[in-house]
Amino acid sequence: MSKYDIIVVGSGPGGYVTAIRASQLGFKTAIVEKESLGGVCLNWGCIPTKALLKSAEVFDYLNHAADYGLSVKEADKDFTKVVERSRGVADGMSKGVQFLMKKNKIEVIEGFGTIKPGKKVDVDGKEYSADHIIIATGARSRELPNLKQDGEKVIGYREAMSLKKQPKSMIVVGSGAIGVEFAHFYNTMGTEVTIVEYLPNVVPLEDEEVSKQFERSFKKAGINVMTNASVERLDTSGKNVKATVKTKKGEETLEAEVVLSAVGISANLENIGLEEVGIVTDKGKILVNDWYQTNIPGYYAIGDVVPGPALAHVASAEGITCVEKIAGMHVEPIDYGNIPGCTYATPEIASVGMTEKQAKEAGYDIKVGKFPFSASGKASAAGKKDGFVKVIFDAKYGEWLGCHMIGAGVTDMIAEAVLGRKLETTGHEVLKAVHPHPTMSEAVMEAVADAYDEVIHL
Repeated sequence: MSKYDIIVVGSGPGGYVTAIRASQLGFKTAIVEKESLGGVCLNWGCIPTKALLKSAEVFDYLNHAADYGLSVKEADKDFTKVVERSRGVADGMSKGVQFLMKKNKIEVIEGFGTIKPGKKVDVDGKEYSADHIIIATGARSRELPNLKQDGEKVIGYREAMSLKKQPKSMIVVGSGAIGVEFAHFYNTMGTEVTIVEYLPNVVPLEDEEVSKQFERSFKKAGINVMTNASVERLDTSGKNVKATVKTKKGEETLEAEVVLSAVGISANLENIGLEEVGIVTDKGKILVNDWYQTNIPGYYAIGDVVPGPALAHVASAEGITCVEKIAGMHVEPIDYGNIPGCTYATPEIASVGMTEKQAKEAGYDIKVGKFPFSASGKASAAGKKDGFVKVIFDAKYGEWLGCHMIGAGVTDMIAEAVLGRKLETTGHEVLKAVHPHPTMSEAVMEAVADAYDEVIHL
């Protein structure tokens, strides 16, 4: 039996990052993967969707070339080649992870991993042992009883990024990041898109002002948005899918070629040996402490299989924290209140910390500042004036409680707020940090200035 210091089960951005950090710390490390290195994120999630969205952005620019004083005759798209480019980007990233495994002398064990008592992992009938076993098996598209996926007419995110033919019409159920990113992509490509959201606001986890601006932008782009609505049943017997949607006004029937179910994810906990080992789960997640130790010594879990935000950067941070603790290093628990969230539709959304509503409910006396991109020189020059930056501060001590952005390129800007909050930056410090002009990022400084009644450009 092969013996290791650490075996990681799953090679997504949680698993492969964990394995690399473990190797850097001197542990003899192996990683188990049943499909492709990089997991869902690199192969079927974060990376290939961004490739699709880039194609949509370029296509949109071509269709609006006249807005920039340019002439483009008959811009068209080849849907198959757009998908092929996305798959090529994903393949390249997966090969990059293969290189990193070799570079860091990590053994890759191909096959389905099942954990066993006695700190063992069975991979398709062959057993391996380790002092520490880290479960990083990720998650998949969640299926609801009334939204059974058949992979053709009713699909999940995986099929949505590899369809052979572009559908003429699509119903997207759910308006979280996955739902709205695909809604934007297909709408830009020319598909007629309807979003059905159960809650009162689209992107419901975001600050309410962001949600309302986002809905306006989507409607302006020609997407039909239905909130306070739920898909009760589907009829897939005909050529198209008929969806019965319950709204406040009653039931109505929508028809489309394809229904995309984007109602969240389910952790991959089935058949991986949790019951046999005795690892405790609750509400479909593995219970862990601050260092990602399960209730059974020597077994750990990170990423989408544990409670917390199901985000690639969270999984990576959890894995690094886990192995550094195993190595005996002094580590701090992750601050889940300072995790940025990003949505890559157009307009982009990025946020960190409390929403205005949450800050008020927590009892803070707050200062709120907002700066619209319509007042930004860089945004005007780029023709991207939709959106704003909103900041929330504690009026008493100046603590930066939250930052919420919607607009072009904001997913690259949010890190300023994350770092500022980590360093316990006050509003006055942000205000006195000179920001470059003209940039989109100076809107952060301007929003802070607005909170403190010192805004210049409004």
